Amino acid sequence: MDEIFKQQVWEITRLIPKGKVTSYGAIAKAVGYPNHARHVGKAMGGCPEDVPAHRVISGSGTLSVPEFRKKLEAEGIVVENLRIKNFKKIFWDPLNEL
Repeated sequence: MDEIFKQQVWEITRLIPKGKVTSYGAIAKAVGYPNHARHVGKAMGGCPEDVPAHRVISGSGTLSVPEFRKKLEAEGIVVENLRIKNFKKIFWDPLNEL
C-alpha cells in the first residue's frame, strides 16, 4: 500500500472530533479514492497510536473492531449490538467538514 495514501488516511482520521464517527468509505472519498474503503481499513490496521482508529467504522454503522466499543462509549457514543446508535446524527463527513 502506498505510504502517501496511508498518511492521508491517518491525517483525516486525526481530525475526527471526539464523540463523532466516520466511515472507511467517507475517508476513501476524501482522499480521492472513492471505491477504496478496504484500503482505508488496511491503512487503519497499522496506524500510529495518536490516530483515533476507533472512530472509523463501516458505512452501515457497525463496528468492524469490537474492541473499539469501550473507547467509543468513553466518548459518549452509544453502541448496541455492535451498531452505533444515532449513527447519522453523529456521523462526521470529511468532505463536508474539511
